[in-house]
Amino acid sequence: MTDSTRTDQKTQTPVIKRGGGDPATRGRTTIADGVVEKIAGLAARDVVGVYAMGSGLSRTLGAMRDRVPGGGKATSVTRGVKAEVGEVQTALDLEIVVDYGVSIADVAGAVRENVIAAVERMTSLEVVEVNIAVSDVKVPDEEEEEPESRLQ
Repeated sequence: MTDSTRTDQKTQTPVIKRGGGDPATRGRTTIADGVVEKIAGLAARDVVGVYAMGSGLSRTLGAMRDRVPGGGKATSVTRGVKAEVGEVQTALDLEIVVDYGVSIADVAGAVRENVIAAVERMTSLEVVEVNIAVSDVKVPDEEEEEPESRLQ
């Protein structure tokens, strides 16, 4: 560490400055894939027309897991989201279910915009791509299939 001494012009007292350069550059910040996945999952769910995230199978397994104590709401936030995070960039794959009657192209575009804005704002990572797979359409009178619980 380097010390430099200068005098405060108003009080004429010595000011000691330790280190050097911008404090924001002293050290390294890493962001886990799961952090980016949570941000992206929440941002995607905010878009009108997105009924759910993930395929029918992953939602069914998630519903079963959510019923088990300690089964985890945290995992439901990242359901249908996969992130690859590098030092300065990230790429995302999302799987969504859309509401019947909405424009899939418009919903996908809005999801892409919302996810990119949220991830870049919160992480300062550059989002190089957001791939969206629409795995299902939610029909209004279609009931969500609830898995039968083997637990009583």
